[in-house]
Order: sequence, then structure tokens, then C-alpha cells
Amino acid sequence: MSEKLMTRWRSLAGPGAERLGRELIARYDEPHRRYHTTAHLEAVLAGVDALAGHAEHPDLVRMAAWFHDAVYDPRNADNEERSARLAERALPEAGLSPEAVATVARLVRLTVTHDPTPDDTDGAVLCDADLAILGAPEEVYAAYAAAVREEYAFVPEEAFRAGRAAVLRSLLDLPAIFRVEGPEAAARANIEAELERL
Repeated sequence: MSEKLMTRWRSLAGPGAERLGRELIARYDEPHRRYHTTAHLEAVLAGVDALAGHAEHPDLVRMAAWFHDAVYDPRNADNEERSARLAERALPEAGLSPEAVATVARLVRLTVTHDPTPDDTDGAVLCDADLAILGAPEEVYAAYAAAVREEYAFVPEEAFRAGRAAVLRSLLDLPAIFRVEGPEAAARANIEAELERL
């Protein structure tokens, strides 16, 4: 159990949500995860912190970061929806208002497409933080891509290549990968290089 993450959680959710924080961390520690781990959660939270000045509700964006991959089973296509529903069930008990819970759930669902509307500053911050790995140095990006492949080890190579290529093309089709700020050119170069390898 990451005490560093628990400290972050307590400062965000308060002492009354201890059990929920431990449950969320345990989810990110599930053995089948290779990329969508506590390290990814920490990276997304750091990204939200770096961009928080652009968000309308930075603490709700942080809460959405905690939940955005809380449910992650590569065999299912509705992980974001399940993660959003988990937030809708759990956060009222943590004292969040119905409006705040609805905002968190909306932001979690947005990570299906990573395509916030131009006026959605909260969504832009969360999506930029979640996609930051795409603009990483080549060797870091390569490790990320390899970890994703490990998570989908049960998928035959040809099917994985087709599915992964579709995901990568959908990212390239976005008007911009990063809506607030990020290494757009590096991200597009990394994605195009991976597509060539596929």
C-alpha cells in the first residue's frame, strides 16, 4: 500500500474516506495491470497538479483522476463506465454533493474519447494529464507501449495490432491531443512511429 498515495488521498478526501482510498489503491495494484498501475495514477495526479491553474474545479479533477482507471479489466470494453459508476456509488458516502459527484463521473466518462469540448477546462486538464505519456521520450513511450501489450497478452498478435492501431488512429484524429499544454509534436511522432511498427 502506497503511503504516499494515501497521504494525497487524505488531503483530498478527508480522514473519513480512509477505507475508500485504500480500496482505490488496491485496485490500481491488481496483478493483471502493467501500465494502469499506481505509478500511472501518481503520474496523472502530478499532471493534474501541474495544470490545476487551468481547471475550474481542480479538486474534482483530482478526484476524477483517482477514479478514471479504478475499474480496469482489458477483457471488458466498458471500464470507464464501470469506473464512473463506482464513483457515483462511493463518493456520496465520502460527503461529496450530488453536483460534485456528477462532475467527477462525467470527467471519468470523458476518458473514453479524451475529446473535451472547448469550454470544458476540467475535462481538458484531466485528459492532458492522462495522455501525457504519449509525449514522453521515445524509450519511455516504448516501455508504456510494451506494458499495454502485456495487459492484453491474452489477445492474439494480429487482433491486438488491429485494435491498438484503431486506438492510435483515433488519437491522431483528435483536433489536438493536448488541449491545455503538452508536447503535441512529440506525441504525434511517437504514435506514428508505433503505428509503423504495428
